[in-house]
Amino acid sequence: MMNNTALTLDALREAYETGATPTDIVREVYRRIEAVGDPAIFIHLRPMEDVIAEAESLPAPADAHPLWGVPFVAKDNIDVAGIPTTAACPSYAYTPDQDAFVVGKLRAAGALVIGKTNLDQFATGLVGVRSPFGVPKNAIDPEIVPGGSSSGSGVAVGHGFVTFSLGTDTAGSGRVPAALNNIVGLKPSLGSLSASGVVPACRTLDTISIFASNVRDAFAVFQVACAEDTEDAYSKKIIAGQLTAAPTTCKVGVPDAKSRIFFGDTVQAASFAGNLEKLKSQGATIVELDFTPFYAVAEMLYEGAWVAERYTVVDDLMRDEPNALHPTTAKIIGAAKKLSAADAFRGIYRLKELERAAQALMDQVDLLCVPTIPTFYSVADLDADPVTPNSNLGTYTNFVNLLDMCGLAVPSKPRSDGRPGSITLLAPSGQDALVASYAAAFAGETVAATAINATDSEIAIAVCGAHMSGMALNQELTSLGGRLLEATRTAPRYRLYALAGGPPQRPGLLRIENGAKIDLEVWALPKAAVGSFLEGIPSPLSIGTVELENGPLVHGFLVESTGVQGADDITHLGSWRKFQQLENAIAAEHTD
Repeated sequence: MMNNTALTLDALREAYETGATPTDIVREVYRRIEAVGDPAIFIHLRPMEDVIAEAESLPAPADAHPLWGVPFVAKDNIDVAGIPTTAACPSYAYTPDQDAFVVGKLRAAGALVIGKTNLDQFATGLVGVRSPFGVPKNAIDPEIVPGGSSSGSGVAVGHGFVTFSLGTDTAGSGRVPAALNNIVGLKPSLGSLSASGVVPACRTLDTISIFASNVRDAFAVFQVACAEDTEDAYSKKIIAGQLTAAPTTCKVGVPDAKSRIFFGDTVQAASFAGNLEKLKSQGATIVELDFTPFYAVAEMLYEGAWVAERYTVVDDLMRDEPNALHPTTAKIIGAAKKLSAADAFRGIYRLKELERAAQALMDQVDLLCVPTIPTFYSVADLDADPVTPNSNLGTYTNFVNLLDMCGLAVPSKPRSDGRPGSITLLAPSGQDALVASYAAAFAGETVAATAINATDSEIAIAVCGAHMSGMALNQELTSLGGRLLEATRTAPRYRLYALAGGPPQRPGLLRIENGAKIDLEVWALPKAAVGSFLEGIPSPLSIGTVELENGPLVHGFLVESTGVQGADDITHLGSWRKFQQLENAIAAEHTD
């Protein structure tokens, strides 16, 4: 059953509705693994009987568990209870007694973990060849590197073994394997997926990533896994949001002609140009940007503070067992021994300067589009030079986590030579749903516009200021029984103001014909509590109708046109939260 059929979420649901069982699917997974016959994909493959036993004890009903009977694999730097975690280093191995936070969330939703996959040792590399457990063969062309560090996870989905897999991403490890194996790679906002139970590479930059054969499946897994974890100091309260029909207009920033880098690969250059033409045909306005600041950020990832951060994970091992590490891995991480605390701070200061320059570019567009990789490399290329090709593969990925962006690599039309094409869409932290919605549209995946799902006893209200999650007045909603529906943005027909007067400072959202998209949240408030809430709204604010970027109309805060006299126009920030962060930073500087 399901022979040669993609194990997508839709296909699995249809199979289960027509009589298939999770046991049938598990047997098919193992049949596919055996048929491919590449032992380097897995570091630990669970006995099929163990997975079948788990499948037969899945809780009912299936429709209450969004990933019921869905097979997946996890990179072997992510804990699965009872299975050794090696990070591709046998001397480092330990056996956890509980699942990583994200693995636990997925299994609670009904997903079935098949095994642990190979990786570049300690998640240091973008090529997938730095492992004592062998080199997984690329799912498209065995001559090409599989991509790393999430090599086995990318290849497993590329072969169609499983519906999705978990990787990790620090420098591009959740995106490069996607491009090389013709699949989707979702790299979420930092902190949205807990790192509890994950062996760190750079703890301040790491995130679990998700591979799947299509955007909708990857995002559905993200929605299940996205949750704040109080045990992870770097976990954040980020709302996954909803996958929606993408807006018909969008400003997409791309490297200009002078800053496009392909290392002489004219076929890759032509592929990217063709993808930009496709974006334009779908309504995008292409904005060419000088990507120099982004490349400067990328160069910092393997210099100074962040190499030293990798060293914190393995310093004892390198001291006690210097031969335990792969030679290339040891050379890269060992460079940290020459760095001082002063070097780390210099790197942090330099990054802040570059962030400012990069933000000025990002403020001009809705999102960025880059080639996922600049060119292809073979396994033989890496045998000849284990460092340079790896560095080159990170051209369009290394800067992303340092700038706290979210991104999604999505397949495109094959190149003229038949190799897979791929682009990556990028946006600031928290815009995961926006990126995925554009990626789905690019890939031709049909997504219906999302309704605002307030019940009959509730009213949906859009808030754009201090009533948002984690801000000063949010308790006015929560205390009345309000619940968050989604984090989204307005249609591009609004301006945002910091109104005169106060304290407290108040935002004003004003509708105009040619405006911008402004961040907001939509909350469901019990109808019985609406009156109490409205009593607290001061003039010149009022409740009107707000148009969201994906089409729906919803009640929300607006300001009267006379109320913006003497106000500061902060539309360029796109968010009251960003304005407050800026104000707090200025206040801190004055205090110092």
